Amino acid sequence: MLLFRWAIMLLLLGAAVNFAFYAGTGNPRYKRFGLVILKWTLIAALVFFGVLVLERLAV
Repeated sequence: MLLFRWAIMLLLLGAAVNFAFYAGTGNPRYKRFGLVILKWTLIAALVFFGVLVLERLAV
């Protein structure tokens, strides 16, 4: 559980760094990569919390 929290936080940090690079350089490659990281981070978080909810309902 702690591993998933750290992974999600590090991915969010990676997306923020990419957005900061985009703001600093104006290169759209950083914005696109930041959005991809953010999208998959949110998908992973939703799946993670969905599993927690299903686990709670099964007990």
